Formats: sequence, C-alpha cells, structure tokens
Amino acid sequence: MFEKGYIQIYTGSGKGKTTAAIGVAIRAAGNGMRVFFGQFLKHRPSSEHRIFADYPNNIKLLQFGTDQFVIGKPSKLDIDCAQGGLSLSQKAIQSGYYDLAVLDELNVAVNLGLIELESVIELLKTKPEHVEIIITGRDAPQELIDIAHLVSEVREVKHYYKIGVQARAGVEE
Repeated sequence: MFEKGYIQIYTGSGKGKTTAAIGVAIRAAGNGMRVFFGQFLKHRPSSEHRIFADYPNNIKLLQFGTDQFVIGKPSKLDIDCAQGGLSLSQKAIQSGYYDLAVLDELNVAVNLGLIELESVIELLKTKPEHVEIIITGRDAPQELIDIAHLVSEVREVKHYYKIGVQARAGVEE
C-alpha cells in the first residue's frame, strides 16, 4: 500500500526499540496493511503476540531464536536459526505480499556473527519498491545506517533494571 517503502532503523542502548517497531506495525495493520514481523534471537511469547493475534489477516509474526541467550560464541543452532530466519524474511519481503517488514534485533544478530552483514545489505538493496523495512537492535552497523532513510537512536539515560527491577509483563515483555 506504500507507493515507496523506506528503510528505518531503531538502535541504541536505551529501551524502546522493539516497542517503537510494534507501534508502527499496529498502525500499519490498523490501516489494512500486511505486516511481516520477524524476531531474531527470540523464542518465547511476549505481550505483542497477544495483540498481534487480533490481526491474523494483517500481521505474521515469526521468531528465529532458541530458548537460550547467546552468550560467548554462538552455537550452530543459534546460527542456523538466525540464518533460516533471514532466509524466511527475505522470501516474505521479496514476495511483495507484505507492505511492512520488521526485522527485530537483526542488528544484534549481525553483531554476534549469526548473520553476515553483506546478506542484510543485499536484502535491503533488492527489496520491492513499495515495502517498508524496520530494523531494530543495539549497535546498528554503520553500513546499514548509511543505507537507511530514517535512523533513530534510543539512548539510555536511566533504567530501573540497574536497581534490580526485572522485566515486567506488559512493559518489557
């Protein structure tokens, strides 16, 4: 439904990158657009899954992670999940069916070495003209920032996690 789709990046050390992408996805679905929402490095349901379920004809959500955080050297399973997720995302984007594609935590997957940066650049350069793409995650590579049309950096000023507040349903998960 977009005449021209742009590339957006939400990056930085602060909280709210995925939340911003979820907001855009819900706006798009509310306008009758079709959304592909791929979550890299994630494997368990969170609150957005329930709201996305209210839009079964508009939002397709897939997760491309294991049930473990990647700590140190990624396992073969971590790499296979991420690379399989990129392949599925590329097929969804290239199909032209979706108006918006969110690649949540893709920056982190690249920085961990799960996905080659060149593969992401190729995906962005070959996307159909009308497809809008949002990439989230800390430490966006400069090469992706250079390609993007919109880049927002979310900077942490203060976070209650540092005083022991754990992730809460409806806010962080």
